Amino acid sequence: MLYFPKKLNAQAQAALLGDVRAIVGEAPLFVPTMPRSGTPMSVRMTNAGSLGWVTDKTRGYRYQATHPETGAPWPAIPQRLLALWAALADYPHPPEACLINYYSGGAKMGLHQDRDEEDVTAPVLSVSLGDTAIFRVGGTTRKAPSRTLELQSGDVVVLGGADRLAYHGIDRVLSKTSGLLDEGGRFNLTLRRVTKPANPVST
Repeated sequence: MLYFPKKLNAQAQAALLGDVRAIVGEAPLFVPTMPRSGTPMSVRMTNAGSLGWVTDKTRGYRYQATHPETGAPWPAIPQRLLALWAALADYPHPPEACLINYYSGGAKMGLHQDRDEEDVTAPVLSVSLGDTAIFRVGGTTRKAPSRTLELQSGDVVVLGGADRLAYHGIDRVLSKTSGLLDEGGRFNLTLRRVTKPANPVST
């Protein structure tokens, strides 16, 4: 795991937030539901890229090319995020998905692994915008010891190598710790490579 505190300065955060607002305007936030039970998750989400991560009661966790409610293709991943991936991911192929989670009120995310991707050799890169979140990260088994880290607006985390399948989650979001979002809360942007490249070696 690599942690880059305040990787994005205030100006860069505001610019990226503008990109996120444009994505949400085209691909509205929706409430995902858990497989089988249909229980709503506490976050709202959307995606950018050629593929987007979704979940619902009947079909479960998956990636698909279209928004589950509008049926439209996802918007493109902002160039700012592609540049960040190129600088920090240490992986020769571009991301295909940018999952955007919005946390408000008591929203949180339980410990989980990002393992719905075909290519788990590619890292997962996460960007925080807005209120500070208490991020919990452990090992590759659910019972492994975990530790917490305060992720502030502009922070970037990369899970790769041995930590690519580390269990992680958000315990809670600390309200009113950032003035970036007028409505309060937090956006988390997660860049992922989903499919295995046809040519695994960059040319």
